[in-house]
Amino acid sequence: MPFKAFCFIFLIIFCFTVQSQTIAPKYSNEFLALGVGAEAYGVGNSVVADVEDANSIYWNPAGLVGVSKWAEVSFMHSEYFAGIAKYDYLAVAHAIDDKSALGLGFIRFGVDDIPNTTQLIDNNGAINYDNVSSFSAGDYAFIGSYARKLKTPGLSLGGSAKVIYRKVGDFAKSWGFGLDFGLKYKRNEHFTFGVMARDVTSTFNAWVFTLDEETQNVFVQTGNEIPENGIELTLPRIILAASTRYNLGSKGIYAGGEIDIDLTTDGKRNTLIKLNPFSMDPHCGVKIGFKDLVQVRGGISNIQQFSNIDESQYWGIQPNLGLGVGFKGFSLDYAFTRLGAGEANYYTHIFSIKLRLDKPKNAGK
Repeated sequence: MPFKAFCFIFLIIFCFTVQSQTIAPKYSNEFLALGVGAEAYGVGNSVVADVEDANSIYWNPAGLVGVSKWAEVSFMHSEYFAGIAKYDYLAVAHAIDDKSALGLGFIRFGVDDIPNTTQLIDNNGAINYDNVSSFSAGDYAFIGSYARKLKTPGLSLGGSAKVIYRKVGDFAKSWGFGLDFGLKYKRNEHFTFGVMARDVTSTFNAWVFTLDEETQNVFVQTGNEIPENGIELTLPRIILAASTRYNLGSKGIYAGGEIDIDLTTDGKRNTLIKLNPFSMDPHCGVKIGFKDLVQVRGGISNIQQFSNIDESQYWGIQPNLGLGVGFKGFSLDYAFTRLGAGEANYYTHIFSIKLRLDKPKNAGK
C-alpha cells in the first residue's frame, strides 16, 4: 500500500509538470520555501519524515496525526538582513480523534517602510524630497490542513489548501491558490519515511497592476518595462525524506537524523544535482536529546556551486545549529544559521515556541 500511494502522487505531479513546464517562471512564491520553526532550521530543514506537531501544516500535513493534545500552537518570528525583512509564522493544530487531526496556519514575509522615489523629481525637473513616500511589500499565505491515519499500520495521509495574497504598496497585488499533499510511513520505532508534494496541481497567482500615469512615465523614462496583468504559475516540488532514531541506553538519551531530497520541476537550478527540467537539492540534519527536556541539533543545506572573480569554481554549504528545551507542554527552540551557502556573512538568530494544550475542563458542556 505505501509504495502504490507514493507512485500515485508521483504520477499526478509528473502530469501537471509536463503540462505547465513551458509557461511557468522559476522561483515563484519563494517565500513559501523558506521553512518554519527554529527546530527545523537547526537540522537544515530536514524534517519532512520526522515532523509530528503543529508545524506539520507546512512541512508535511500527514504528520498532523502525531498531535496528541487537544490543541498545539506554534509561533515563529525572524528577521533577515539586519531587520529589513521580517518573517512570521503562526499555526494551530487540533486532534479530532485518535485517527485524524486538522490545522490552520498563517505566514507573512514582508519589507516595510520602502521609500517610493518615483515622484522625487517634480514636473519642473527639481528634486523635491517632500514627494518621497513609503510603502510595504508583503507576501501572505493562509493554510488549512487535514490528516488521517490509513488502514495500513504506520501510514498516514494529509493535504493542505493554501490561499496566497501578495501586495506591493498600491502598485500591485495578486491572489493565488494551491494544494499540497503528504504521506508519512512509520516502518518501526527506528525508521520513518515521508513524501511531501508542494503545489501538486501547480499554484496559480493572478497579478493586477495599478500604476498611475505619472508612475508609468517614470518607468518609460528610466527604461523599465511597464508590467502587465497576468497569471504566474508555481510548479510542483517533491520532497523525499527518511529519518531514523535510536535510544542510547536506558536513561532517556537518544540520537537521530534525517536526510531530505528536494526535487524541483522548474528547470535547472544551482543545486548539487543540476538537471533539466528536474534538479535535486539534498540536505540533512542530526540531533541528540534527553527525553523531552533538551535537544541539540545540527545540519547542512543549500549545497551550491559559486564562481570566483577568476572564474574558478568552488562549492559552498549553509551550516545550521540549533537547541531546544521543553517542559510540561512548552517548548522553546533556537537556531543559528547563515542565509545562503556563499561567503556573505548574513547570519541570523531564529526563535520559535510551541504550546501543547489539554482540553479545557468546561469545553463541550
